[in-house]
Amino acid sequence: MSTAINEGDVKISIQEGIGTIEFNHPKSNSLPGKVLKKLASTIEAAGTNDVIKVIVLKSAGDRAFCAGASFDELLSINNEEVGKEFFMGFARVINAARKCPKFIIGRVQGKTVGGGVGMASCVDYCFATKYAAAKLSELAIGIGPFVVGPAVERKVGTSAFQQMAINATAWYSSEWAKHKGLYYEVYETAEEMDKAIESLASTLSKSNPEAMMLLKTASWQGTENWDQLLEERAAMSGKLVLSEFTSNAINKFKQA
Repeated sequence: MSTAINEGDVKISIQEGIGTIEFNHPKSNSLPGKVLKKLASTIEAAGTNDVIKVIVLKSAGDRAFCAGASFDELLSINNEEVGKEFFMGFARVINAARKCPKFIIGRVQGKTVGGGVGMASCVDYCFATKYAAAKLSELAIGIGPFVVGPAVERKVGTSAFQQMAINATAWYSSEWAKHKGLYYEVYETAEEMDKAIESLASTLSKSNPEAMMLLKTASWQGTENWDQLLEERAAMSGKLVLSEFTSNAINKFKQA
């Protein structure tokens, strides 16, 4: 099995009621199944930890936020069940964030692709820097943003989601993403962004937990069918990833 599939990790630190979850992978914070599984379970555990009042979700390093699905793992998929299970990793992260009773603040320091856009979409309040361009590249490699689609569309609207999904090789600037509602605030530097995140997280850590939980539940109203919906979408992606077209497209991307 490829080393890249076994690399990467997720860590959590807790300070003054703020639980900071950080994921990492040497290949631009890409997401193999191992990292996705740990990310979902870490979010779930943070949601039930009474010490944590608010969660910050971030990735390691000062460049890319997330390169999306691990190309190495996509190329290793050899049947529909394995394919579905891989894409269920993204479904579980999105649903863990959706069901978490605590607000999740997103920190997007750089470019984000595919599943990374889905992660930025499933947090409750997302900060970014001016370098945080976004791209839904799935169609360009022969699949589609099926699993992350509901989360992205919920944030940016149908028209903007369709634009990103169809024009799959285009980068969309952080200002475009802010205008569409993916990012709530965009900063010149990561340092400025981190000060703003610390301020909001600190305020929320002292807010009424029950009120925040009820507000979050109300905000996610209408997504109660996502357990089934995202599983169906994962099956679609798991089937498409087996095609010769997708295999050739991914290999071209890897060589670029």
